[in-house]
Amino acid sequence: MYLPSHFEEARDEQLLRTIAACPLGALVMNGPDGLDANHLPFLIDEAGGDRKLLGHVARANHLWREANDGDEALVIFRADDAYISPNWYPSKHESHRQVPTWNYRVVHVHGRVRIRDDERFLRGVVARLTRTHEGQTGSPGPWKMTDSSPEYIDEMLSNIVGIEIEITEMIGKWKLSQNKDERDRVNAAEELRKRGAQEISEAMLGTVGSKS
Repeated sequence: MYLPSHFEEARDEQLLRTIAACPLGALVMNGPDGLDANHLPFLIDEAGGDRKLLGHVARANHLWREANDGDEALVIFRADDAYISPNWYPSKHESHRQVPTWNYRVVHVHGRVRIRDDERFLRGVVARLTRTHEGQTGSPGPWKMTDSSPEYIDEMLSNIVGIEIEITEMIGKWKLSQNKDERDRVNAAEELRKRGAQEISEAMLGTVGSKS
Protein backbone atom coordinates (compact mmCIF):
# COMPACT_ATOMS: atom_id res chain seq x y z
CA MET A 1 0.00 0.00 0.00
CA TYR A 2 1.32 3.44 -0.93
CA LEU A 3 1.74 5.22 2.40
CA PRO A 4 3.05 8.81 2.55
CA SER A 5 4.23 9.58 6.06
CA HIS A 6 1.55 12.22 6.67
CA PHE A 7 -1.19 9.61 6.10
CA GLU A 8 0.32 6.90 8.29
CA GLU A 9 -1.56 5.83 11.43
CA ALA A 10 0.69 3.68 13.63
CA ARG A 11 -1.09 3.79 16.99
CA ASP A 12 -2.21 0.30 17.94
CA GLU A 13 -5.20 1.54 19.89
CA GLN A 14 -6.54 3.42 16.86
CA LEU A 15 -6.01 0.46 14.54
CA LEU A 16 -7.64 -2.01 16.93
CA ARG A 17 -10.55 0.35 17.55
CA THR A 18 -11.14 0.65 13.81
CA ILE A 19 -11.07 -3.13 13.31
CA ALA A 20 -13.56 -3.57 16.14
CA ALA A 21 -15.85 -0.89 14.70
CA CYS A 22 -15.56 -2.18 11.10
CA PRO A 23 -15.10 -5.94 11.57
CA LEU A 24 -15.96 -7.10 8.06
CA GLY A 25 -12.53 -7.77 6.61
CA ALA A 26 -11.41 -8.80 3.14
CA LEU A 27 -9.16 -11.83 3.65
CA VAL A 28 -6.73 -12.02 0.74
CA MET A 29 -4.64 -15.13 0.13
CA ASN A 30 -2.61 -16.56 -2.70
CA GLY A 31 -4.09 -19.97 -3.50
CA PRO A 32 -3.47 -22.56 -6.21
CA ASP A 33 -5.51 -20.50 -8.66
CA GLY A 34 -3.93 -17.18 -7.71
CA LEU A 35 -5.13 -14.37 -5.47
CA ASP A 36 -8.50 -14.85 -3.81
CA ALA A 37 -10.51 -12.64 -1.43
CA ASN A 38 -13.20 -13.61 1.07
CA HIS A 39 -15.23 -11.10 3.06
CA LEU A 40 -15.60 -12.24 6.67
CA PRO A 41 -16.45 -10.71 10.05
CA PHE A 42 -13.50 -11.00 12.43
CA LEU A 43 -12.96 -10.49 16.11
CA ILE A 44 -9.68 -9.60 17.82
CA ASP A 45 -8.26 -12.01 20.38
CA GLU A 46 -5.32 -11.09 22.62
CA ALA A 47 -5.48 -14.01 25.06
CA GLY A 48 -2.11 -15.45 25.98
CA GLY A 49 -0.26 -12.39 24.73
CA ASP A 50 -0.58 -13.31 21.05
CA ARG A 51 -2.74 -10.98 18.99
CA LYS A 52 -4.99 -12.85 16.55
CA LEU A 53 -7.97 -12.41 14.28
CA LEU A 54 -10.65 -15.08 14.66
CA GLY A 55 -13.44 -15.93 12.23
CA HIS A 56 -14.97 -18.73 10.23
CA VAL A 57 -15.91 -19.73 6.70
CA ALA A 58 -18.52 -22.05 5.24
CA ARG A 59 -17.34 -25.63 5.03
CA ALA A 60 -18.21 -25.46 1.32
CA ASN A 61 -15.67 -22.63 0.90
CA HIS A 62 -12.52 -23.97 -0.77
CA LEU A 63 -10.32 -21.58 1.24
CA TRP A 64 -9.89 -23.84 4.26
CA ARG A 65 -8.95 -26.86 2.16
CA GLU A 66 -6.43 -24.96 0.04
CA ALA A 67 -4.76 -22.98 2.83
CA ASN A 68 -1.92 -24.49 4.83
CA ASP A 69 -1.16 -23.58 8.42
CA GLY A 70 1.43 -20.83 8.34
CA ASP A 71 0.41 -19.42 4.96
CA GLU A 72 0.67 -15.63 4.72
CA ALA A 73 -2.55 -13.65 4.59
CA LEU A 74 -3.66 -10.04 4.30
CA VAL A 75 -6.89 -8.82 5.85
CA ILE A 76 -8.15 -5.38 4.81
CA PHE A 77 -10.53 -3.46 7.06
CA ARG A 78 -12.10 -0.30 5.63
CA ALA A 79 -13.79 2.36 7.67
CA ASP A 80 -15.61 5.43 6.38
CA ASP A 81 -14.71 7.11 3.09
CA ALA A 82 -15.87 10.10 1.08
CA TYR A 83 -15.32 12.08 -2.11
CA ILE A 84 -13.78 15.51 -1.54
CA SER A 85 -14.66 18.31 -3.99
CA PRO A 86 -12.08 21.02 -4.72
CA ASN A 87 -14.92 23.52 -4.30
CA TRP A 88 -14.88 22.80 -0.57
CA TYR A 89 -11.39 24.27 -0.19
CA PRO A 90 -11.40 28.06 0.35
CA SER A 91 -7.97 28.25 -1.27
CA LYS A 92 -9.39 26.86 -4.51
CA HIS A 93 -11.41 30.01 -5.04
CA GLU A 94 -8.25 32.09 -4.68
CA SER A 95 -5.64 30.14 -6.62
CA HIS A 96 -7.66 27.49 -8.54
CA ARG A 97 -4.90 24.99 -7.71
CA GLN A 98 -6.90 22.14 -6.19
CA VAL A 99 -8.23 18.85 -7.61
CA PRO A 100 -10.74 16.23 -6.44
CA THR A 101 -9.62 13.48 -4.09
CA TRP A 102 -11.01 10.67 -1.94
CA ASN A 103 -10.55 10.45 1.81
CA TYR A 104 -10.65 7.16 3.71
CA ARG A 105 -9.35 5.11 6.61
CA VAL A 106 -8.07 1.55 6.18
CA VAL A 107 -6.18 -1.00 8.23
CA HIS A 108 -4.10 -3.72 6.58
CA VAL A 109 -3.41 -6.70 8.82
CA HIS A 110 -0.68 -9.13 7.82
CA GLY A 111 -0.49 -12.52 9.47
CA ARG A 112 -0.20 -16.29 9.32
CA VAL A 113 -3.23 -18.50 8.90
CA ARG A 114 -4.20 -21.52 10.94
CA ILE A 115 -7.24 -23.64 10.09
CA ARG A 116 -9.30 -24.59 13.16
CA ASP A 117 -11.71 -27.39 12.34
CA ASP A 118 -12.81 -28.15 15.87
CA GLU A 119 -16.19 -27.68 17.49
CA ARG A 120 -14.99 -26.07 20.72
CA PHE A 121 -13.12 -23.31 18.89
CA LEU A 122 -16.04 -22.66 16.56
CA ARG A 123 -18.59 -22.53 19.35
CA GLY A 124 -16.48 -19.96 21.17
CA VAL A 125 -15.97 -17.78 18.08
CA VAL A 126 -19.65 -17.84 17.11
CA ALA A 127 -20.72 -17.06 20.68
CA ARG A 128 -18.35 -14.07 20.88
CA LEU A 129 -19.35 -12.72 17.47
CA THR A 130 -23.01 -13.09 18.40
CA ARG A 131 -22.67 -11.35 21.77
CA THR A 132 -20.73 -8.49 20.23
CA HIS A 133 -23.03 -7.76 17.32
CA GLU A 134 -26.37 -8.62 18.91
CA GLY A 135 -25.42 -6.20 21.66
CA GLN A 136 -25.20 -3.44 19.06
CA THR A 137 -28.67 -3.99 17.61
CA GLY A 138 -30.48 -2.23 20.44
CA SER A 139 -32.92 -5.11 20.65
CA PRO A 140 -34.51 -5.64 24.09
CA GLY A 141 -34.01 -9.37 23.58
CA PRO A 142 -30.76 -10.04 21.69
CA TRP A 143 -30.54 -13.41 19.97
CA LYS A 144 -28.34 -15.98 21.68
CA MET A 145 -27.29 -19.46 20.69
CA THR A 146 -29.50 -21.05 23.34
CA ASP A 147 -32.56 -19.59 21.59
CA SER A 148 -32.24 -22.51 19.16
CA SER A 149 -32.18 -26.19 19.97
CA PRO A 150 -28.77 -27.76 20.70
CA GLU A 151 -29.30 -30.08 17.75
CA TYR A 152 -29.83 -27.20 15.36
CA ILE A 153 -26.78 -25.29 16.62
CA ASP A 154 -24.67 -28.45 16.35
CA GLU A 155 -25.80 -28.83 12.75
CA MET A 156 -24.98 -25.21 11.92
CA LEU A 157 -21.55 -25.47 13.55
CA SER A 158 -20.79 -28.58 11.50
CA ASN A 159 -21.23 -26.47 8.36
CA ILE A 160 -18.44 -23.99 9.16
CA VAL A 161 -14.68 -24.12 9.71
CA GLY A 162 -12.66 -21.81 11.93
CA ILE A 163 -9.97 -19.37 10.76
CA GLU A 164 -7.26 -18.06 13.07
CA ILE A 165 -4.76 -15.45 11.87
CA GLU A 166 -1.72 -14.70 13.98
CA ILE A 167 -1.08 -11.00 13.44
CA THR A 168 2.48 -10.12 12.43
CA GLU A 169 1.93 -6.51 11.33
CA MET A 170 -0.78 -3.85 11.25
CA ILE A 171 -0.57 -0.89 8.88
CA GLY A 172 -2.98 2.02 9.06
CA LYS A 173 -3.64 4.69 6.47
CA TRP A 174 -5.75 7.67 7.49
CA LYS A 175 -6.11 9.80 4.35
CA LEU A 176 -7.92 12.78 5.85
CA SER A 177 -6.56 15.85 4.05
CA GLN A 178 -3.60 16.15 6.43
CA ASN A 179 -1.61 17.52 3.47
CA LYS A 180 -3.99 20.47 3.10
CA ASP A 181 -4.02 23.83 4.84
CA GLU A 182 -6.01 23.81 8.05
CA ARG A 183 -8.77 26.06 6.72
CA ASP A 184 -9.22 23.81 3.67
CA ARG A 185 -9.35 20.66 5.78
CA VAL A 186 -11.78 22.14 8.30
CA ASN A 187 -14.13 23.49 5.63
CA ALA A 188 -14.13 20.19 3.73
CA ALA A 189 -14.97 18.37 6.96
CA GLU A 190 -17.86 20.77 7.55
CA GLU A 191 -19.20 20.17 4.03
CA LEU A 192 -19.14 16.42 4.69
CA ARG A 193 -20.97 16.94 7.97
CA LYS A 194 -23.72 18.84 6.17
CA ARG A 195 -24.10 15.87 3.83
CA GLY A 196 -24.47 13.36 6.66
CA ALA A 197 -20.93 11.96 6.60
CA GLN A 198 -20.48 12.59 10.30
CA GLU A 199 -17.89 9.94 11.08
CA ILE A 200 -15.28 10.88 8.50
CA SER A 201 -15.96 14.57 9.12
CA GLU A 202 -15.08 14.11 12.77
CA ALA A 203 -12.01 12.06 11.83
CA MET A 204 -10.81 14.88 9.58
CA LEU A 205 -11.30 17.45 12.33
CA GLY A 206 -9.22 15.24 14.59
CA THR A 207 -6.26 15.84 12.28
CA VAL A 208 -6.30 19.63 12.72
CA GLY A 209 -2.80 20.80 13.53
CA SER A 210 -1.21 17.55 12.30
CA LYS A 211 -0.15 18.67 8.81
CA SER A 212 3.28 17.36 7.85
